[in-house]
Amino acid sequence: MNSIANMPRVVPDQRAKFENDELFRKLCRESEIRYTGFRDRSIEERQVRFQSGCREGHSEFAIISTGTNLHLQFVPNSWADDKIDRPPPREYVDFERERGKVHLKAHFILNGVSVLWTGWIDMVRLDGLGCIEFDHDRAATENKILLDTIEQKNRRLREFEERQRLSGLHTRQERRVENEAQARMVQSHSKTTSASYDSH
Repeated sequence: MNSIANMPRVVPDQRAKFENDELFRKLCRESEIRYTGFRDRSIEERQVRFQSGCREGHSEFAIISTGTNLHLQFVPNSWADDKIDRPPPREYVDFERERGKVHLKAHFILNGVSVLWTGWIDMVRLDGLGCIEFDHDRAATENKILLDTIEQKNRRLREFEERQRLSGLHTRQERRVENEAQARMVQSHSKTTSASYDSH
């Protein structure tokens, strides 16, 4: 069964949830973030691993104010199944914009809503600031996928109901034919019996 893979990833009205949900209201404001990877290692090793992860296109953060943990991918098509294994573009991971910091950008789905996270991390302290905004383009793409998924499910349901209807119709026809055949046999038997009595 592929039911989990076919489940919609977004809610029907992403914009409304983004604007009315308390969590999104908090995350829209610039909030302190902290790198959470390899917490059992030394600060020097964590700094190296953080930079390596960013250059590979991924990292882990916690948003301090809400306790939200994020595992982000810094690539344009982070939602695609067939990701290309190559360094992220500078638009998504920028080590050169500001000395000692890396500026990051990531698309992802949070609680059924398409969002864009942007922020920066100090490469020595491993903390920084970031916020999310509603991702209009991604939301439109996901809405189309959602509508297509709903239509496919409805079509499969209609096809199933039609098969059930035809199957029921076929069963009723078979039953009628059997009943008619039995009635003819009874009628024929009655005539045979009657003819036998008459001959006596």
